[in-house]
Amino acid sequence: MNALAATNRNFKLASRILGLDSKLEKSLLIPFREIKVECTIPKDDGTLASFVGFRVQHDNARGPMKGGIRYHPEVDPDEVNALAQLMTWKTAVANIPYGGAKGGIGCDPGQLSLSELKRLTRVFTQKIHDLIGVSTDVPAPDMATNAQVVGLFEQTMAWILDEYAKFHGYLPAVVTGKPIDLSGSLGREAATGKGVLFATEALLNEHGKSIAGQRFVVQGFGNVGSWVAQLISENGGKVVAVSDISGAIKNSKGIDIPSLLKHSVANRGVKGFSGADPIDPNSILVEDCDVLIPAVLGGVINRENANEIKAKFIVEAANHPTDPEADEILSKKGVTILPDIYANSGGATVSYFEWVQNIQGFMWDEEKVNNELRTYMTNGFKDVKEMCRIHNCDLRMGAFTLGVNRVAKATILRGWEA
Repeated sequence: MNALAATNRNFKLASRILGLDSKLEKSLLIPFREIKVECTIPKDDGTLASFVGFRVQHDNARGPMKGGIRYHPEVDPDEVNALAQLMTWKTAVANIPYGGAKGGIGCDPGQLSLSELKRLTRVFTQKIHDLIGVSTDVPAPDMATNAQVVGLFEQTMAWILDEYAKFHGYLPAVVTGKPIDLSGSLGREAATGKGVLFATEALLNEHGKSIAGQRFVVQGFGNVGSWVAQLISENGGKVVAVSDISGAIKNSKGIDIPSLLKHSVANRGVKGFSGADPIDPNSILVEDCDVLIPAVLGGVINRENANEIKAKFIVEAANHPTDPEADEILSKKGVTILPDIYANSGGATVSYFEWVQNIQGFMWDEEKVNNELRTYMTNGFKDVKEMCRIHNCDLRMGAFTLGVNRVAKATILRGWEA
């Protein structure tokens, strides 16, 4: 099942649980606007290359639409649509005053030079500048707009800010995830990873456990996965296996994460790390552990591998990593899944903090950012659990009913009529 079908399925289940009017349900499901643009740039060798860019603006009932821009070969309209819808529910679950959006450009960033990426970003911004804005749609970084591709994960947002300023003047709140020197927020780079940590703490505390002493497997060692592994290690957790695009490694006694971070930067991946044994990357999800954290792409946990998963808890740091078929299998096995629309909302939450700071023209210190993030993640878990209690459902449906209910209420209060 693809990401859009799975997201629609979860939404419709939540809608049924909430007893929403069928006309309202249909209205909430249809995106506010879908944008598809052609982006042609001169390459460094003088030839022209054309790419397709997308921006789906899903819902603005609770505030400006918000969502990342990903540069990836597999970007397609269905995926962008699904992720935009997920952002609508995610921002509502986090209780931040946004709607959902998502964008992407179908390209392989690894095959583009820094100057080519800059030209592509500027052309994409030229095509959508009149459809984004501080109170309309606020982009952010996403996959392949991070440190491993462009040197600084904030760089892409700096290019968008600069290009947008040519048309509308300098408005730093138009994008988040910017460099600190361009009104970016302290704590933003680690935000999604920190949010995953706080979410995992809340889940384990609910079961009388803590991070310390638990064994973790992290699939993905990019911006999110590397921060998650580092923070878990700092809090006494034992990371026993890690994978990224270069390969996968395992050490049942625990991987030295600070050493792995240095190795990964120097060698552009975890492959070849001397402090762990190489394993088949396809086996990473079924390694023996207490907590599995998928932090890469969607659909990696499916009906083919769900029965083999040994983890007691799955914390979804990636978007849509678990197919609905796998959900059912894992539920029967007694595996607890902390869903993506809550677990990885730390990045969106600190993006909100950055937007607030930019509008106020008053920047926070990092301690305030982290304290506020912990508060939002802790309150979010309590709100999800309350919906689970009211509707007698699992955490995924608890999160979806929470998000959908908040958006539906806002839509009705703003004057929606059947």
